[in-house]
Order: sequence, then C-alpha cells, then structure tokens
Amino acid sequence: MTVDVPRPIVPRYGADCLSSVVPALLSPAGTSSLPAWFPESARGARATVLVVLAGLGRLQLAHPAAIAPVLPSMQGATITTVAPTTTATALTSLTTGLPPGEHGLIGYRIDMGDTVLNTLRWGDARGDRRLSHPPSVVQTCPPFLGTRVPVVGRADLESSAFTEAHMAGVRAKGWKVPSSIAVTCGALVGAGESFVYAYYDGIDKVAHEYGFGAHYDAELQFADRIVGDLLASVDSDTVVVVTADHGQVHVGDRTMSIDPNVAGLVHHQSGEGRFRWLHARKGREHDLAGACEVHADVAWVVTREQALDEHWFGPRVPDHVVRRMGEVALVAREPVSFDDPDEPSAFSLVCRHGSMTPDEVLVPLLAARGTR
Repeated sequence: MTVDVPRPIVPRYGADCLSSVVPALLSPAGTSSLPAWFPESARGARATVLVVLAGLGRLQLAHPAAIAPVLPSMQGATITTVAPTTTATALTSLTTGLPPGEHGLIGYRIDMGDTVLNTLRWGDARGDRRLSHPPSVVQTCPPFLGTRVPVVGRADLESSAFTEAHMAGVRAKGWKVPSSIAVTCGALVGAGESFVYAYYDGIDKVAHEYGFGAHYDAELQFADRIVGDLLASVDSDTVVVVTADHGQVHVGDRTMSIDPNVAGLVHHQSGEGRFRWLHARKGREHDLAGACEVHADVAWVVTREQALDEHWFGPRVPDHVVRRMGEVALVAREPVSFDDPDEPSAFSLVCRHGSMTPDEVLVPLLAARGTR
C-alpha cells in the first residue's frame, strides 16, 4: 500500500510572503496601493505599526477567543514565511524585503567556510566571531528599503551582531519591559511617524521552553493584550499590522541522531534540528542523498540542487550563498528533530521550527485600525 507523503510548502516569494510585507507597506504609494492579499483595513492608513509576534504560526491561532480575543477580531490573511522557518532567516527577509538566497542568512547556523556560524549569537564554540565575520559583510542588504525607521524592540538586543546584520541604521527605541511597547509605539505615531516596527519574542521563548499547554496559552493571552493596548494607543487613521516569523511544532524529546551509515558520509552539519544541512565528506557527495533515504519516513530528503531548482530560497541565489549550504538537507516532516553533536543546547527545546510544514510555514497577517 502506497502512502501519500505531503509535499513541503515552498514559500510564495514575490506574492503573499513575509518578504513582501515591508516593501508593500513602504512603497512610494503608501498603503493606498497594497496588494490584494493584504487585509482591507490596512488600506489608506496614514500610519502603520508593524508588529512581529515571534513564533506565532497561523495554525496556532486556532484558540478560543476567550484566551486571545483581540487577534481573532482583526481582519486576517494567511501568508508564507521563508525557508528555513527560523528566526534569523525570517526576520532578515522581513526587514530587507528579500528572499533568503539574496540576503544570505540562510539558517540558524550557516557554514562560512572556516566555521559554522550561529547567526543569532554570531559566534561558534570559540566565541564571538564579529571580527572574522563582520555582520555588515556577511549580510549587506539594507533594511526597510534604506529608510531609518523607528524600531521598538528589546533594549538588550540593540547592540547584538544579529541586530547589526538585519537592522543596521534603524532608530532603536528599545523596551525593557513589554508594557512599554504600546506606550512607545503610540508616542512615536503621535509625534508624526508614518511607520513603526515593533518586535516581541515572548511566544517563541515560551513555546521553546514549555511547548503547547497552559504556559503557552497564558503567553498568547499576554501577547494578545499587548496588541489590544497598542490598538488603544493610536487613532483610527493608524493601522496595526501583526505578523510572525514562523510557527511551531511540539517536538518534545523526539530528538534523533542521524543514521550511522549516513554519519559516516558527513563531514559536518549546519542549519537546525528540523532543517539539518549535511555537508559531505570529500568524494562522498554523490552517495549522501541515497543514504539519507533511511530517514524518509520522518523527513523530506532534499538535495541542494532540488532546493535551488524549486526556489526554496528564492529565484536568485549567488554562488557565495550556495556555498553556505550542504549537499543534502533533512527537512523534518514529522514532529522530530535531528541532533547535531556540535549543537548540544538544542536538546532543551520543546517546540521547534525550521521545516516546511504548514504549522511552521503559514503565518498570520492581521490588521485593525486604532481605537483611541
């Protein structure tokens, strides 16, 4: 009996995709000419507050309205995020308006030739790598179409290397406690700003630590209140647009090692547990994909050539970005994660993301006008 295997969701670059949101909102025509996939309430607004609720997939919004009443009440659309469905890649695509193949931050951990760079910490086992791999050199594309927009994000991340890589030149308006988000955004719009970017990562952090359940519901309720407070802080000529970088899958302790026969062909790994790039030993490149079929019951076995041909990272991927990829990717289809011995901290994550399943790829695009 043949079992139909679902296909991975390839991002809809150039259409209703996370990488298209900022170019649409910052176009010269403003919100009067938004594409058809944008919620109608966003059209014609004088000002926009774009809120990123990190880790909130569209399918995770299927909660009773009693838990999170504000978000379900907003006009909604479903868009795709990018590949892989991981924070560093998705946020850089959101801010630059480009597919990952063009901005080059193609994963949580990327092969830079001399090291596998953790793009969120901007380091490796030896520590910080800003000197050997300057963020402005690794990722050269300007954020927000080159405009210096105000960014309301965590104050403790303002000086991080990843912030420099995906938000260089912005006007940072950091918050130290989440209750400041609505107040700060409201003040900026009240002072005449036409576009404000706000970022909150609580949902992602709670999902990683606790998975789905009571803690997650409580955090979703808290994030919902942030959006409600934000709507109450701006007038009706301002639209609040909510989206996310990726969704989540509850993996728990289902972390597995790659098969020993596969491991013998692998020099090193990069990526993340649900989108694991395998870099072949010299001379074993052509053997690796076939050997990886042992994992086809839980993962899509995707060669680098297939991913490029199918535009997983966008239609244009320059050679220096291609070199950051392995020969084969294990892209988890089931709620499992693939272990990398060089990434021991991954074991503590309960919910994970990175793969191309609906739970991870589909993210919300919600909009509502202010109520002040």
